[in-house]
Amino acid sequence: MTLQQLHYFLTALEYGTLSRAAEYLQISQPSLSEQILRLEQSVGTHLFIRTNRRLLLTEAGLRLLPHAKATTMAAQKGHEAVQSVRELRGGVASFGTFGSAHHYFLPDLIEECRYLHPELRLRIAGTNSSEVAQAVIDGEIEAGLVMLPVNDKNLLVSEPVWSAQVGYISADPQRLIGRKDINALMEAPLILTEARWCNGDPIRKILNQLAQQLGTTLEPVIEVEHQSTGFELAARGLGDVIATRPILHHLGYQDRLGWVALEPPLLEVFAFIHRADTALSAAARELMQLMRKHLTLIQQRYSHLD
Repeated sequence: MTLQQLHYFLTALEYGTLSRAAEYLQISQPSLSEQILRLEQSVGTHLFIRTNRRLLLTEAGLRLLPHAKATTMAAQKGHEAVQSVRELRGGVASFGTFGSAHHYFLPDLIEECRYLHPELRLRIAGTNSSEVAQAVIDGEIEAGLVMLPVNDKNLLVSEPVWSAQVGYISADPQRLIGRKDINALMEAPLILTEARWCNGDPIRKILNQLAQQLGTTLEPVIEVEHQSTGFELAARGLGDVIATRPILHHLGYQDRLGWVALEPPLLEVFAFIHRADTALSAAARELMQLMRKHLTLIQQRYSHLD
């Protein structure tokens, strides 16, 4: 018994004769008759009484009728549900972003997406690139925007979509003087963020690797979770932070904190990721397209700073 056979069974009953049903289905009458016969063979009895004027249901046909209707209706609803997601008329779009994304573009992105696709529900997760990458690998979210590098065979990584130079930030002008390389950072009163994901944060990974080459480790005086907290502590003179100049300006600390580039130059580079074994939904593709637009605007807004 197949879904097609049940559909043909119901159509034959609706139109009364095999010839009219075949004409509606745009197939030949012998093809329709063959499928009805196979359905009858699968249930082991006749479903129709074939009269000269109209098809009538046998007792077996009457018992099959409500189940055939329910099955074909469920299949139709399933098809419509998938189509609604493909056409962005419903469903849930799950996406992950890095921790400071809410400072840059998330509210504007979500507002635009809801305006364009009001029936689409959104689930935006993530506070750290490592967390987002793991959530995509585990199938908890469909795709994400993360800081590179990401090295996992289960993930497909797009071309870079945004980058910004990393620098040393302090409220003390004297501590901004001189070369800001790993040797200087070892002596600096650093406030490092991403406390929970310190071992997975790409920038901290790079700095720790440079420190290990010198036979030592990078020891911050303060560790906090959120970048905004680190900036506020730095503005109060409690230490210095490592971050990009765009986030310095975006958080509004440019008048209280100074910025100098690290040496050698270090960049935060971001790209989209999704599982290599799963095709992206229309909702995820739409979110990525909108995100590209917002990231381009941010890049243009702060291009004069780096």
